[in-house]
Amino acid sequence: MGGDYPIRVQSMTNTLTPDTKATVEQAVRMIEAGCEYVRISVPGIREVENLQNIKKELKSRGFNAPLIADVHFNPKIAEIAASVVEKVRINPGNYISDSRFKVQDSSKEYPASSHPISNIQHPRSDQEYFEQVSNNLSPLLKICREHGTAIRIGVNHGSLSERIMEKFGDTPLGMVESAMEFARICDHQGFNDLVLSLKSSNTRVMIFANQLLVKRMKEEKMDYPLHLGVTEAGAGEDGRLKSAVGIGSLLADGIGDTIRVSITEDPEYEIPVAYGILQATGVRITKTEFISCPSCART
Repeated sequence: MGGDYPIRVQSMTNTLTPDTKATVEQAVRMIEAGCEYVRISVPGIREVENLQNIKKELKSRGFNAPLIADVHFNPKIAEIAASVVEKVRINPGNYISDSRFKVQDSSKEYPASSHPISNIQHPRSDQEYFEQVSNNLSPLLKICREHGTAIRIGVNHGSLSERIMEKFGDTPLGMVESAMEFARICDHQGFNDLVLSLKSSNTRVMIFANQLLVKRMKEEKMDYPLHLGVTEAGAGEDGRLKSAVGIGSLLADGIGDTIRVSITEDPEYEIPVAYGILQATGVRITKTEFISCPSCART
């Protein structure tokens, strides 16, 4: 993905991952609907140990779509998954002990400025934080290098770390800095197979956060692919509209390299919506578009 490649469409299974048959069958339906990357939830050891069986079964049936392991809490799970799948999705909050880096003066006010991230000073040592996260992340980066596995740094508006919340509040700015801290650490260790993702169920927050992320990356001479999505968009027309507004607005601005429409239906139903958004924004044309005039009925 990224660069001149097409904007990729992905979705996520909602079966129990230890159930190989159910997960494979659902993944096949997703791929046949046009899903290019299949994300699988791996919250625990039983799930991650079954990834190899799922991948083997899919390949035996002729399906080679890249698999993404969605790691919830335990960094060690990501290390196991990284030797099996093509990408692991991690949450920055799982690689740091918040209690060591809490803001001591909760009444401290941070001044607004044109570059607020650069001006805010944290009471704790940023270098200490950088070193701790870097040490915690090193084993995963080593495994990813060995196996050619990419990492998605996934930041959700609703689950920012306590440290980020106390520094920046529940804001798009906090989402951006959470992702950028990890991107800087990976860059420092010479690991660049990254995808960044800032998601929110609030479309305005999601749009602004991604716009700000692009600005920050340019300032720091980074250029990583972005995954776009509106979390928990809903069902039916409402979910489709929210996804179209959030994802479509960014795509129209040239932002985004892979997308997922997150609606509360079986994942194969997300795929046509994603392609519809790509078609409507003109960034990936997959079918003939018919244009008709409502006043004269010409097509």
